Amino acid sequence: MVIFSFAIIFCFGLVVGSFLNALTYRLAVAEGLEKKPKESASSSVLNGRSYCPQCGHKLSWFDLVPLASFFFLKGKCRYCAGRISWQYPLVELATGCVFILLSYVQHREVSLQYWNFENLLLVAYTFCLASFMIAIFVYDWKHYLIPDHLLFLSIGLTLVYLAWRSAQTSSWDIFLNAGFAALIAAGFFLALFLVSRGRWMGFGDVKLALFMGLFLGWPGILVALFIAFVLGAIIGLALIGFGKKRMKSEVPFGPFLLIATLIAYAGGETLASWYIRFVLI
Repeated sequence: MVIFSFAIIFCFGLVVGSFLNALTYRLAVAEGLEKKPKESASSSVLNGRSYCPQCGHKLSWFDLVPLASFFFLKGKCRYCAGRISWQYPLVELATGCVFILLSYVQHREVSLQYWNFENLLLVAYTFCLASFMIAIFVYDWKHYLIPDHLLFLSIGLTLVYLAWRSAQTSSWDIFLNAGFAALIAAGFFLALFLVSRGRWMGFGDVKLALFMGLFLGWPGILVALFIAFVLGAIIGLALIGFGKKRMKSEVPFGPFLLIATLIAYAGGETLASWYIRFVLI
């Protein structure tokens, strides 16, 4: 039962990942950051037939099977033989794995008793936020820009969920804790933004830190920030070492913040307690 449940969740994550690939591409087209082939199908951000970004040919359902189509087609478009980016299978795989991780963290034994309304709402909430975070990750990594549409949706959804949790417990402690963490995180990044005049951090990172604080609360936000800066330093030095970046090259910090957010959420109170003891020592 557990294996079957996780298999279903993983497959669902693959499908969502496929949608996120299309979403980030269409958002970039709408913002003028990606070129849309003249022959492509008419489509908006959220609807319309999928098409090849290179030749514009409408894609059939068998061209869009998550993971399978990419490997069956050997990474090339069926119609123009143009190369398909590895972004597509990687995002699909990452989404499936993140959904499994969230399910495991929330309840290590998926049983019939687990699927009550409260837990279903938690699953839906975290899956939605994870989807938004993955889409923001891809968009920021490719275009050095955090899309406000997705970020504001994430913040709004988090506020609604926190309000519901507070109403359920008849206490505003959860809401106040999240608000305090959000103010600390956003204030810290705002200070960096103002002092550096936008050279160290973009204002999008300030808004992203606000979301992180609301989602993780206190002291989870401390763990996330610590992990983000460590990851950023390691990856940045690695890119410089391999000649992919230079010392003055710009590297988006949003993806590191998002990875750190998921790690901090999955790590729970154990990781937070270790971090606090480490700082106090």
